[in-house]
Amino acid sequence: MRVILHDLGNEYRELIETKCDRSVEADGKYAPCQGCFGCWTKHPAGCFMKDSLQQVCRIIGQADELIIITENLYGGYSADIKNVLDRSIGTSTPFSTYRGRQMHHTLRYGMHDLWKVIVYGDITEKEKETFRYMAGRNAVNDGFERSEVLFIEDLSGLEELL
Repeated sequence: MRVILHDLGNEYRELIETKCDRSVEADGKYAPCQGCFGCWTKHPAGCFMKDSLQQVCRIIGQADELIIITENLYGGYSADIKNVLDRSIGTSTPFSTYRGRQMHHTLRYGMHDLWKVIVYGDITEKEKETFRYMAGRNAVNDGFERSEVLFIEDLSGLEELL
């Protein structure tokens, strides 16, 4: 399944929906993660908060290919994208295992193929370096075999990258 997580406005909805099986809009109309770890223990892969991200763990967990479209924020994800990723911690379990000679949480949904990040907006070379490192580590932590980071100044060329 191909999932696109994005912080774009409604004017991109039709484009996004034609390029994926599921989409998650990081629009900020949800609560931030409370850090209760209920999605690990009490409600596996589900959140107790009844909002648009209640099932985001299951959506992201079932993605073979996750494409994240985010505005650059000092070499990191936009705040709205970061909130969605925080709420998706239930894609793993509280148990630990070794993957690639490093300790990581056990994956609830198994391994995935591609963690792809499309970053738009102004970005320095140092921020690009930070973003590549962070996305690579996120991919490993969430069980993705490959990661890719693409940088664009504006969204006019977005369709060709999807």
